[in-house]
Amino acid sequence: MALIKNIKLVIEYDGTNYCGWQRQDNAESIQQKVEEAIERATKVFSKVTGSSRTDAGVHAEGFVCNFFTESSIPPENFKEALNVFLPEDIVIIESKEVDKEFHSRFNSIGKKYVYTVLTGSHRPAIRRNYVYYFNKNLNIGQMKEAAKYFLGTHDFSAFKKSGSSVKTSIRTIKELNIDIDGNYIKFSIIGDGFLYNMVRIIVGTLLDVGTNRFNPEDIDKIISSKNRSNAGKSAPACGLTLEKVFY
Repeated sequence: MALIKNIKLVIEYDGTNYCGWQRQDNAESIQQKVEEAIERATKVFSKVTGSSRTDAGVHAEGFVCNFFTESSIPPENFKEALNVFLPEDIVIIESKEVDKEFHSRFNSIGKKYVYTVLTGSHRPAIRRNYVYYFNKNLNIGQMKEAAKYFLGTHDFSAFKKSGSSVKTSIRTIKELNIDIDGNYIKFSIIGDGFLYNMVRIIVGTLLDVGTNRFNPEDIDKIISSKNRSNAGKSAPACGLTLEKVFY
């Protein structure tokens, strides 16, 4: 009798053409493509568990998922075996066997997201699917000051998509850095977990600080209000990349 193995995959993908990670009936997802590749490689369907539910258009450099299999394929060889059947915008960058108890979502202790904004005189052509073009003058100093208010443990109800249901909206943000590289502004955020659209709403709100719609100290009031309507708009999905999942 074949032994059941728990295989962990680390995936890089361009989310432009997909409805997000999770399977949906009416659109193609990353999960669907990975499960189809596993079935073609092993001749058996295996359900894949993802570390998070990235939205349509969101990208990943280090998405983690796992699945159980009785396949004789060596764990480290799943990388090559699956890449043969995956489209060019999805790549397995690591595969290995992990403990049976490992769960890519429930065992995660944190994630790092990076959001990229491009400023300047013209919208991008080549990188249009990977940045948010924002053609207004920004006060970066004010934005960096405002970012400090997000650090720590808070109820982030004001920074989740309206209508989303979770057991608790309390999350801890450990780092939130804003770095400038020419016309590119990168928001790097590390937290123990994120609510639906949370990173994109935080970025949208910080951009509002940069255009003087909000003052830095207003962030504290918005967090305390727990009211989504008090925060800024959600920044577009295209600028967001899940860079790393921590265990």
